[in-house]
Amino acid sequence: MSSSVRLQDVAELASVSIGTASQALNNRPNVASETRTRVIDAARTLGYPIKTPAASVKTDLRVVGMLMSHSFGYPRTVNPFYSHIQAGIERECHRQNISLMYANIEVDSSDRPLAWPPMLSEKRIDGLLLVGTFIKDTIGILKRRSDMPIVLINAYAPNLPYDNIVIDNDMGTRRAIEYLIQLGHRRIGLVGTNLESPPSLGERRACFRSLMQRHGLSEAYIEDSELTQDSGCESLKRLLERAPDVTAVFAAADIVAIGALNAARDLGVEVPSELSIIGFDNIDLASIVTPALTTVHVHKTWMGSLGVRQLLHCAAEPGHPKVTISVATKLIERDSVGPAR
Repeated sequence: MSSSVRLQDVAELASVSIGTASQALNNRPNVASETRTRVIDAARTLGYPIKTPAASVKTDLRVVGMLMSHSFGYPRTVNPFYSHIQAGIERECHRQNISLMYANIEVDSSDRPLAWPPMLSEKRIDGLLLVGTFIKDTIGILKRRSDMPIVLINAYAPNLPYDNIVIDNDMGTRRAIEYLIQLGHRRIGLVGTNLESPPSLGERRACFRSLMQRHGLSEAYIEDSELTQDSGCESLKRLLERAPDVTAVFAAADIVAIGALNAARDLGVEVPSELSIIGFDNIDLASIVTPALTTVHVHKTWMGSLGVRQLLHCAAEPGHPKVTISVATKLIERDSVGPAR
């Protein structure tokens, strides 16, 4: 931990008082669950020490597997979103004295597994965390191959009885769009999604359309794109070419928003005086690009930690009903959004 990190820094990042931050970190019962989540996530982000009580659930869960999908033929890169979830999983496993094994599963264009990692085929693990988007067929195959406890983190299998840790995409999108509307924006675009997007992005797209209808605004400013920086750049250029009157853009992920910032720079469009851009996820790059990106913060490390804790409960109570835990978000105001021109 950096010696410069203070409790006040944690309180400021979590938008609470120092007293509330102290109570949350000391596990006092009079702190709201969402507030405690924000404080703990802020402390982990800054490297501030956290006192964690010993696990109250006793299980035979000694080795946990973390599994992410990887599209065959594409290069392996560090994911700016899921790397934080992985960090949360690693920290919680260390606190619970649980060993962690990590693997990618190679999938084809239909998200079907091409080969199973040894930790599954050789039954080296006692429980499994599936991180990222898996369609129901892949998870269904896993269910048939193993009866170990499984918890999903930002993955989707609506017809299978697995607990899931998900993002409150509706509320996060609502925070972003209503913030833009409060600043006078009426011609708001959307980039970063398409009809084949993973469910999490699909929820953001659906919420965007619903909000446009609710506020009597046009849905004509949706530009389909992939979840990449380059696609964000190209999609914003296409959007502004056909709709130059757009004053604000909601990018469904920060990596797309950063591409949109590059596009605005290429076109000579000033951000935010001529065009406001807002993202979603609050990845590390969001605070260091120019202008710094206004975005929706996702408690990524907390989702990883919570996934491990939920897996412990699944192992201890295998017959419990399916639980979906929706993790709240927070709007982070920076420099890429301003009043409508």
